[in-house]
Amino acid sequence: METSKKEAFSIQFLQILDVIVILCSAMAAMLAWNVIAPLIDQLGWFKLNLTYYKDVYIIPPIAWGIAPFAPLVLEMFGFYRDQYRRRVLKVVMPVIQAVGVVVACVVILGLLMKSPPPHRPFVVLFIVSSILGLLLRELALQWYYKSKGSDSARRTSVMLVGNTANITEWVDSLPEHSLQRMKIVEKVDLMTHNIEDVVAILEDNHVERAIFLVRDVAFDKVTRAIEACEIQGVEAWVAADFVRARIAQPTFDSINGQSMLVLRSTPALSWAVLAKSLIDRVGAFLLILVTSPFWLLAYIGIKVQSPGPVFYRQERAGRYGKPFMMWKFRSMIMDADKKLEELKKQSGNEMSGPVFKLDHDPRIFPFGRFIRKYSIDELPQLLNVLVGDMSLVGPRPMAVYELPEIEKSEHRRKLSVRPGITCIWQVSGRNTITDFDSWVKLDLDYIDNWSLWLDIKILLQTVPAVLFAKGSK
Repeated sequence: METSKKEAFSIQFLQILDVIVILCSAMAAMLAWNVIAPLIDQLGWFKLNLTYYKDVYIIPPIAWGIAPFAPLVLEMFGFYRDQYRRRVLKVVMPVIQAVGVVVACVVILGLLMKSPPPHRPFVVLFIVSSILGLLLRELALQWYYKSKGSDSARRTSVMLVGNTANITEWVDSLPEHSLQRMKIVEKVDLMTHNIEDVVAILEDNHVERAIFLVRDVAFDKVTRAIEACEIQGVEAWVAADFVRARIAQPTFDSINGQSMLVLRSTPALSWAVLAKSLIDRVGAFLLILVTSPFWLLAYIGIKVQSPGPVFYRQERAGRYGKPFMMWKFRSMIMDADKKLEELKKQSGNEMSGPVFKLDHDPRIFPFGRFIRKYSIDELPQLLNVLVGDMSLVGPRPMAVYELPEIEKSEHRRKLSVRPGITCIWQVSGRNTITDFDSWVKLDLDYIDNWSLWLDIKILLQTVPAVLFAKGSK
């Protein structure tokens, strides 16, 4: 069966992880032998060369020889096949066979090259620790898949589009593990539904992926449905090869061995995307530690000047519009949300579109204005980054109640990526932007031109923007 790009990427990641597991197993074996060897020497059972084990933190040469080739042999024995929802006992024999073959090959190669042979007790410990390490890694992976599959909120929200017969046939052909990884929110028959129905389903169900099974469906209906997905930044997977897109980048993928044309208008899964996720989590953790004095300052200042809770939570729109609770330090008086409509009537809105903006907002108390000026009120959003709701860099999240007021469907494409704490419009002087169209254009430029270097550049530009309170009021 043909492997999808996501599965191939997952296998590559696991293979790199297994190299690390092998090296860590070698170090664990060395540590264990440094404890056991002196005991055996004291008992006088047989003579040991203890100087060989004088540095427990050096990984032996045999491990460096085995680690790079271990994933290749593991793959040869089928270790990386059918990763999802398999029993750990099923992979015990492939692991034992692969580790045994690799160790035997390296030892034989060492003898042919007349290199000093490793101590046999260490080799035994290394084999045992490698097998246990790989099985523990597999156990952790299956636990992860089980927890992810059992939580419907974590499944990919999928809309199936085509005609009823094709959709039913395709769903029936899918294996159980493929179905468990997706949440089918709607089945749309283009023979009976119009494009307005498709748009409404996309907006109301937080659809992440639309799969088009369009055999025997009129081409013009398929094109309009794909354009609706493209405008909103929803991935379109088409079981066809004749669709041209203006924004989305076409690539091929597969599901259950069937070729699919994928039209993406957002960054595709890659090592750069994985690195962005890693930078987000590690960066958020380090920034929380570094900025902890400002957290204390904000806590004391808010408590002294304004009665009520220190933190403010608001439901914001995450990726594909999925709601999450965003954290901030409270900078406004209590019940500020309830006074918003009254304030709009009295003072108007300096920002066109659904987002509210007003200089000298009377709901902000003096210390709140200070922490806003230097973006200290945004620091708790690092917790949102840490748990994966937000990214360090990305379009600013809109309030959930603002989404129905978005007039242009193309503006919803800003929801197709994970929202961030900072983005282009913030480092370019956000108080000068009063037009919602201009704001969204900057966000879409970021999405269309995304790269890891662009994120790093924006992060570096954010530092002076915060220090000098550039564009903040």
